[in-house]
Amino acid sequence: MPSPLWPYTSPGIPDELFDRLPGIPMSKREVRLLLISYLRLQPDSIVWDIGAGTGTIPIETGLLCPQGRIFAIERDEEVANLIKKNCDRFGLDNVEVIEGSAPECLENLSDRPHRVCIEGGRQIKLILNEVWQRLLPTGRVVATAANLESLYAISEGFAELQVRNVEVVQSAVNRLETRGLHQTFAAINPIFILSGEKLD
Repeated sequence: MPSPLWPYTSPGIPDELFDRLPGIPMSKREVRLLLISYLRLQPDSIVWDIGAGTGTIPIETGLLCPQGRIFAIERDEEVANLIKKNCDRFGLDNVEVIEGSAPECLENLSDRPHRVCIEGGRQIKLILNEVWQRLLPTGRVVATAANLESLYAISEGFAELQVRNVEVVQSAVNRLETRGLHQTFAAINPIFILSGEKLD
């Protein structure tokens, strides 16, 4: 379901095409490409994105899953409105923005997911447990960690839930930027991406 703003069937929407708010995190384009590859989407996937921030993952997955449904979970009202604004920019009608805090708001979602993306969260292990109960068999979870504490918490949660086919990568991306008279490579903040499957 290509958008006039992004009339392609490949992921990787440039960052500058999204509306943003100061201080609100956004998954950078190169990190998004990794996240989406580990989600292993299908055209009719039901996807939960927890901690959706600017809405980049819901929008990318909404375009890639034209017969699917995407739920963008965000606790902050202003940020939730930003996601809606970005969805309107891309002409998406298969993304539903859920304003609320995880894991409490997850039990109210009617559609069980095939894929879940967890982008941070203060209660990451509680979120993982709730997600695991709702995740459909053969479903996949992808979680990100920007620090060692989150990495340990997600790893422990995966182990306790007996997540299968676990993969862990750390992104290390540099972009060419012009600074003054010179061009230099600037690092994008590294992030850990953990993924795995529910086989039963």
